[in-house]
Amino acid sequence: MNFDALFNAQLDALKEEGNYRYFAELERKCGKFPLCSNHVDGEQRDVTVWCSNDYLGMGQNQMVIDAMCEAVKRTGTGAGGTRNISGTNHDHLLLEAELADLHNKEAALLFTSGYVSNWAALSTLGSRLENCVILSDAGNHASMIEGIRHSRADKVLWKHNDVADLEAKLQALPANVPKIVAFESVYSMDGDIAPIRDIVEVAEKYGAMTYLDEVHGVGLYGPRGGGVAEQEGLMDRITLIEGTLGKAFGVVGGYITGSAALCDFIRSFASGFIFTTALPPAVAAAAKASIAHLKQSDTERMKQREQVKKLRDGLDRAGIPHMMNDSHIVPVMIKDPVKTKMLADYLMDEWGIYVQPINYPTVPKGTERLRFTPSPLHSDEDIAHLLRALTTLWKQCAIAHAVA
Repeated sequence: MNFDALFNAQLDALKEEGNYRYFAELERKCGKFPLCSNHVDGEQRDVTVWCSNDYLGMGQNQMVIDAMCEAVKRTGTGAGGTRNISGTNHDHLLLEAELADLHNKEAALLFTSGYVSNWAALSTLGSRLENCVILSDAGNHASMIEGIRHSRADKVLWKHNDVADLEAKLQALPANVPKIVAFESVYSMDGDIAPIRDIVEVAEKYGAMTYLDEVHGVGLYGPRGGGVAEQEGLMDRITLIEGTLGKAFGVVGGYITGSAALCDFIRSFASGFIFTTALPPAVAAAAKASIAHLKQSDTERMKQREQVKKLRDGLDRAGIPHMMNDSHIVPVMIKDPVKTKMLADYLMDEWGIYVQPINYPTVPKGTERLRFTPSPLHSDEDIAHLLRALTTLWKQCAIAHAVA
């Protein structure tokens, strides 16, 4: 059997639909974010990145860089294996204490990525709690969906951010079964924010555990960067808060926080923790420095919000449709996969602007978009240049303007 032919047939279908993923070859420049080098045909050119999840530019923060370099010189480059076999590094424990403090929890547990922390935690909870039912928001991330699927627990979908539907689904379940309400704070594609207080109150009413994914909220919201739950004064009422080190904190890795018993339970039974090589100690040291800085500095958060507002106001003046939300994510709606890719290519080739087209299956068909994430390091001129480019291309490509 010609397996390559089978692979290529499905890849060709993706290309015909306009949903094939092309990756730009980029090289980040230390200290120059959001500028980076784009490698094309053996040559390099500078482009401005407009879709990074390094939301605050902390991956370029000199203090974070220094912390990582110091730790590399002190500990070497790797962790040496899993924490079970090679031992837990001191830097891991320091970071877990920092994270527990960030979310006002008893304990925290590190994972190699936010995807793994969601997958491992939800699959372990769902499989180890007898007769468990997981109620999952319909907009949840793929990592949460995969974790729930792998758990083989009963799953109940509730309409996205619809608390009335959640309550109806909870009410229909037997009172004596363990229930987990799993949802996100900031949804990364639409940028909408969950009604966390209402969700928590309904979950409490029916004795359900709450599982909150804060990956697009940590570092960005709350007086110390604890996320939307901290901003709303709700961290103590949420059973498990999951987050990432790879977005606003500018490094890599994922984590969960909760009671000491909960974290020990996941540590003891989650294959995604037990059998995975641990984060390098230098990564943990850099993440700890980033978190500690953002706990006491609001400068980066305030500047980011200022730049987000400037971009939104400029899009409104130009009549370019963007999805309204209360977060830092600015989705510009195209609603056609071929046009979305075409616009992204024009922006890169003609204007030196890099933004990745967002197509199916990341978003539903007919909602294709360009997703912009202004940072505190994008200058006013960067924003003006982007607006000039979008305004010009909107006219050239005959894309519909927003209705005033």
